[in-house]
Amino acid sequence: MQVNPSIFKAYDIRGIYPDDLNEEIGYAIGRAFVTFLEVETVIAGRDMRLSGPQMFEAVTRGLTDQGADVIDIGMVSTDQYYYACATLGQAGVMVTASHNPAEYNGFKMVREMPQLLSGDEGIQDIRRLVESEDFPAPQRKGSITLMDVSDGFVERILGLVDTSSLKPLKIIADTGNGMVGPILTRVYEKLPVHLTGMYLEPDGSLPNHGLDPLQPENRAELQQRVADEGADIGFAFDGDGDRFFTIDDRGQFVSGDFLTALMSQYFLQKYPSSKIIYDVRASWAVPDLISQAGGTPLMERVGHAFIKQRMAKENAVFAGEVTGHYYFRDFFSADSGILPSLVIMEMLCKKNASLSDLLQPLEAKYFISGEINTRISADPKAKMQELADVYNDGAIHWLDGVSVTYDNWHFNVRPSNTEPLLRLNLEGKSRGLMETKRDEVLEIIRS
Repeated sequence: MQVNPSIFKAYDIRGIYPDDLNEEIGYAIGRAFVTFLEVETVIAGRDMRLSGPQMFEAVTRGLTDQGADVIDIGMVSTDQYYYACATLGQAGVMVTASHNPAEYNGFKMVREMPQLLSGDEGIQDIRRLVESEDFPAPQRKGSITLMDVSDGFVERILGLVDTSSLKPLKIIADTGNGMVGPILTRVYEKLPVHLTGMYLEPDGSLPNHGLDPLQPENRAELQQRVADEGADIGFAFDGDGDRFFTIDDRGQFVSGDFLTALMSQYFLQKYPSSKIIYDVRASWAVPDLISQAGGTPLMERVGHAFIKQRMAKENAVFAGEVTGHYYFRDFFSADSGILPSLVIMEMLCKKNASLSDLLQPLEAKYFISGEINTRISADPKAKMQELADVYNDGAIHWLDGVSVTYDNWHFNVRPSNTEPLLRLNLEGKSRGLMETKRDEVLEIIRS
């Protein structure tokens, strides 16, 4: 079968419907999944995209035609899907394109929680099977059984925090017409908080804004409303609900570095001397606060496949990525959008502090650029080597892209897995130093 190889990404399968990804390819992916993993039962769910019903029908037909029984969990957030795979002990296929624009669709595929198929382990095998259509003759045709996992998910999530400590916080949550709205409502209605919802209804036409809250235009309205309405905090979720973002009581966006640092301290109070994973892009605030709280900070490559493997290997209690992925040992080492929102509420209530109070010591000491993407025509490896040559008097490592560290500033530059981009994250010990070095490094990248 002719198929665009670029849809087989580092962490999932993703492409524009129906140009790169259509029912014929979805059907073949279903057959390839069963063939490659040799599984008898597969969990299947989907998000709210307009092409979701067609792609879900195609992939489940492929799964059953190849002999697997399907447990259809319906329209769910990705953390509900992970919960189903973990508690039922099965492989899984979720039809979703996460935070991509409305015309995209795709698949997130679980081998066995917390292991997902990735480019290194499984996704390229799926591609080769789809291209060759070399599927063995199935012994039987599988069946489809419907299952609602939402009750169990709500109970599990609420059991991971001390809900008795919560106070009537005023919260505004924007789920962007993605998959989080319905399950967020069910979780929050059991809590003593005042929830104002924005765009809670799943709608694949995305009538209000895009699904990626890292883009400022997609969170601007939430920031304005938090400030105007005097909310204690604002929460934003991406399209499929595995990423989470926070707006503080000033209406300001909170970086994932600072949230990781604060939640790390919270977990180290609960689980003293634990290990915590963070990614190569993070602010010094993360390892500093982990060490100060008696924990062990462990740096890892970007990406859920690497983070989840490292968590399992190290028995780490928590992990955070600057792009809004937060992973929890007590939630199958998986990432969730709803769970960190509960952790932050509990943290604020137990400390009897506003989020801006907790952030101010970090903002006074750590000055971060945020992630800056540059589209380049040059070879990204050559450009990263050029940076290493220019800054060869710093401490250099190549764990993920190139990282260079000096006493008072550091940076990481790494290529995108999906686009011709280089991504810069830089930090200085003063705002002026950060801005000077940011512009200096960007000039080299863009030259």
